Amino acid sequence: VIMKSGWVALVMSVTALNFDLLSEAEQDATIYAYAAFLNSLTFPIQILIRSKKADITSYFHALQEAERSQPNPDLKKQIQKYEEFIRSIVQQKTILDKKFYLVINFSPLELGVGNVKKQNLQSNKNKLQLIADAKVTLAPKRDHLIKQTARLGLISKQLTTQELIELFYDIYNPAPTGTQRM
Repeated sequence: VIMKSGWVALVMSVTALNFDLLSEAEQDATIYAYAAFLNSLTFPIQILIRSKKADITSYFHALQEAERSQPNPDLKKQIQKYEEFIRSIVQQKTILDKKFYLVINFSPLELGVGNVKKQNLQSNKNKLQLIADAKVTLAPKRDHLIKQTARLGLISKQLTTQELIELFYDIYNPAPTGTQRM
């Protein structure tokens, strides 16, 4: 993402980890790995967490379809019980869809003060040069984040142009009800 200031941002999506489901030893290991991750950083990062109320009606439709197509009466009964359980949870609590992102920035100042000129970002040639310079600087940082998050058991990847467009569209044009279909 090219900013108006001439900075470039690289956005990465990161999977989540349910900390509460880990054993005490796994929780301790995760905490130490996260501390090592933070201590390994030699550059600033931004952590973005997006929470949206989730609409899980399609999930209920899928459960009902699975129940209808299930020939085994015992499994049919289990699906019904599971659906009732999920409905009771939804009535008690709001279901949220959470997305996690890491953002790293590139400033033209990283190339040195002598290399910084008053940039005219209107020119495609200048944009292409800026992106090329940013890629050289951001690629090792991205790779470091991928490696360190993998130590935490997380999968991270750089967003594609299409994924960035969808993310920004969703940020600036939220659903009228504030819900996200699952």
